[in-house]
Amino acid sequence: MPSAVTLIRSAALSSVAEYAYAATAPAGARLIFLAGACPVNLDGSTAGVGDYAAQAAKAMENLVIALAAAGAELGDVLSTRVLVASARQSDLVEAWTVVRDAFGAHDAPSTLLGVTVLGYTDQLVEIEAVAAVVD
Repeated sequence: MPSAVTLIRSAALSSVAEYAYAATAPAGARLIFLAGACPVNLDGSTAGVGDYAAQAAKAMENLVIALAAAGAELGDVLSTRVLVASARQSDLVEAWTVVRDAFGAHDAPSTLLGVTVLGYTDQLVEIEAVAAVVD
């Protein structure tokens, strides 16, 4: 099924960003607001303790599961917000690289933020998303 999402780029903005600058969904699309996907295993333990890339990968795995439960997939994502518990830009980039690679050609608009702390013990990464589907 084709995605309801249209990614928007502008030649008037830098091409350095690894994502589209905006996205739209048609009237009548069902919007899906996802809670932050966390790097938490089914048993409640935090995956990849101390490893930004491993936590980003687990958070993406959990995001894909939540999307599927709502009848969507990564290509239906309108935007993301990637939260990384670090003040070091290199840590943010490490997490971002995993997220960006997981989305492949669907480079939805995204914001990457360094934060002080996240909710679970040993948690370093969380990924919020909004998606849209036409039923």
